[in-house]
Amino acid sequence: MSTWYEKGVFYHMYPLGMTGAPKQNQENAVTDRFEELNRWIPHIRSLGCNAIYIGPLFESTSHGYDTRDYKLVDKRLGTNNSFKTFVSLCHSQGIKVVVDGVFNHTGREFFAFQNIQADREASAYRDWYRGINFSCQSPMGDSFTYEAWQGHYGLPCLNLWNPEVKRYLFEVVRFWIDEFDIDGIRLDCANVLDFGFMKELRAETTAMKEEFWLMGEVIHGEYSRWVNPEMLHSVTNYELHKGLYSGHNDHNYFEIAHTVRRLEQVGRDLYTFVDNHDENRLASKLNLPEHLPLVYTLLFTLPGIPSIYYGSEWGIKGMRTKYSDDELRPSISISEADQLNCGLTQLISRLGIIHRDNPEYHRGEYKELLLTNRQYAFARFTGDLAAVTAVNNDDKEVNLRIPVPFPGNEAVSLFDGSVIPVENGFISLLLKGNEGIVLKITSDHQK
Repeated sequence: MSTWYEKGVFYHMYPLGMTGAPKQNQENAVTDRFEELNRWIPHIRSLGCNAIYIGPLFESTSHGYDTRDYKLVDKRLGTNNSFKTFVSLCHSQGIKVVVDGVFNHTGREFFAFQNIQADREASAYRDWYRGINFSCQSPMGDSFTYEAWQGHYGLPCLNLWNPEVKRYLFEVVRFWIDEFDIDGIRLDCANVLDFGFMKELRAETTAMKEEFWLMGEVIHGEYSRWVNPEMLHSVTNYELHKGLYSGHNDHNYFEIAHTVRRLEQVGRDLYTFVDNHDENRLASKLNLPEHLPLVYTLLFTLPGIPSIYYGSEWGIKGMRTKYSDDELRPSISISEADQLNCGLTQLISRLGIIHRDNPEYHRGEYKELLLTNRQYAFARFTGDLAAVTAVNNDDKEVNLRIPVPFPGNEAVSLFDGSVIPVENGFISLLLKGNEGIVLKITSDHQK
């Protein structure tokens, strides 16, 4: 029996950016922006998405990852009750909700850190943070110093070896499950979190909610160190993310295919994406806009759990600068969606439905069928079901002869319903320049 996340197609929302919330959380009053976020739900459903990753949400001081209250929704977005309504509306549409868990560090306004500032050695929380040293000052002017995430002293690192800290964070997760009925957590900075903490978190959350999903932010490393039955269900597939755009810019499908083969043991569990709140928009990274549909066709049909970052379904651009990520996190009104819709939006919606309706993409196996620098074909299959993806990143049309080692005598396009015969175990296919296709292998009797 498949779990919900094995069938997952995610929509990634960065709510502080998409609603145009202030950069600094300086007002005492709540401004409820969930009314606007609620209006996105039908659009998200229309794309074939059945899960949302939304975050950061915890009450914070600025960008959302400097938490000051783990049990409060950021007042720039709304109240706890308004988020509860958002989750309920999502669930009523068959959409799961995953939030950010920022457990590696807090902001300086978090109660435990402020208590150390006030009481120094006498603080009951002096062991809640790593590297506390009362013999010298921090760069922020504190009468002590501490370990900070990547040297950013606005983000003091929690001591996840401390049982009290772990109990507190497990209680936080229980609160978000009990209060809001969330379905999972994306662990910020999972690449530097203590493995023992993540193992305990897996056991704790499974007991709280059977299919609770844990996904970690991991950029480099062997993903199987994190993705296993004892720790996380998934991590961010940055390796494939890089291959998907550079493999097209360099006309090098070998890079993508090699990455998929290398990740074969864990690939079907990984959270796959082409851009996010930390990465330049795909439309800004690709040399040729004609490659946008090809990248999304691969995103939805290669092994993994695909994700769309808000706004990218319209092909919007955005580049980070040395000083700001604002262009990656723009304010967008969903009322503008009808004007923004384009061929790419329609393709992504179709791909979302294909992924949802075909079990081959729910952890189905992968088989490479054809590979050159500019052409690539592969199958996803499970049981007696099989589908084939073929893409051509050349500007010129190409004739392909693709082996089909599966039962069936026809290949039906899942884009337009056209039929191509399977003859002597091969499909003969003409692909136009920068064209992709997804085919379902069938037999006459299956019609």
